[in-house]
Amino acid sequence: MKFAADINDRLAIKTKQLLQFVRNKRAANWQPFTHLCLVDESSGWSLDWDIYELKSIAHRLGIRTVNRKWAAYAQKQAVFYASQFVLCNLEIYQNQNHIGLAYYHGKPGSGEQPFDDVFGALKDHHEQISRIQVSHIEMKEIILSSGIDPAKVFLIPIGINPAFFQMQTQLSKMSMRKRLGIPQSAVVVGSFQKDGVGWGEGNEPKLIKGPDVFLQTIARLKTQIPELFILLSGPARGYIKQGLHKLNVPYRHIYLKSYPEIGKLYQALDLYLVTSRQEGGPKAVLESMISGVPLVTTRVGQAMDLVRHGYNGWMVDVEDVEGLAHYTRHVLDHPATVQAVLDAGQQTAFVNSYSAQLPLWRDFMKGFVIS
Repeated sequence: MKFAADINDRLAIKTKQLLQFVRNKRAANWQPFTHLCLVDESSGWSLDWDIYELKSIAHRLGIRTVNRKWAAYAQKQAVFYASQFVLCNLEIYQNQNHIGLAYYHGKPGSGEQPFDDVFGALKDHHEQISRIQVSHIEMKEIILSSGIDPAKVFLIPIGINPAFFQMQTQLSKMSMRKRLGIPQSAVVVGSFQKDGVGWGEGNEPKLIKGPDVFLQTIARLKTQIPELFILLSGPARGYIKQGLHKLNVPYRHIYLKSYPEIGKLYQALDLYLVTSRQEGGPKAVLESMISGVPLVTTRVGQAMDLVRHGYNGWMVDVEDVEGLAHYTRHVLDHPATVQAVLDAGQQTAFVNSYSAQLPLWRDFMKGFVIS
């Protein structure tokens, strides 16, 4: 009986796969440009959730979306890719699709060969690309320098879903620290961004993310803050963890299985620190703001557009270790002046929620998908 049941289960799975295959093949024959395929990275991390949110936005706009696997069969339809690195894949240009993509970071000429390659592909194929989403003004200017039609480039920041976050309170901070095993008396600095090469341990640093700058900043703060504690999340954090071990600074690394859980970690923090050299976001800019956690960041990505120094956060130049350490201490030493900044930051976050971005995405989709 068990053998027969196993055979039936396998047949059911095969039948389901065959039906999906037939649906995908039929997709190629739909009325041109009436369906949108959203292609994520299948990594389970940041960009995949951007695609999840964009799917929800598309539905609110009355746009029909289909399975990502359908992209392989699509002809004369709209396909949106989560990452600019797809530009180097020549297959995407073969089916006369409307090609859209997010191009968040990757300055050409910055010493990263993949960035040069993908920008070269953009220059070679920009006439075949229909839409590009950039998240900040610096990247928009870089994309326009490729020769692409400016009408194809849309500045839409990486948004935030307020449902995943709550405003930190003293009670929520104490509760989360108890849950995570972090001393109540500690000064907790957060860093939740992937900053190692690849998807393994991340022992090789991804220098554009500034993990070396982070460690230099922590080394300075260690001499001034006896109970300094670092809370890490995200994949590939090996380089940072090794560095903190050498500095003898206590830390905890929590790799969450689901992105929406990240909001809980902000409850344990005294401050969030961004030390990157290049970014598309980072998402932590709006995440910390909406959580009521002070943000100290370098002038990167959408931080340069969204952060007003001393108004809704604190921002210094790239690689300014002294400035990062100084404003971290400023936040900790002047708590009475911080609340107004946190209130302004929360307003900035709500203005950049996915719901608030609906008009921007409506403009993006006009002519890209026929709804």
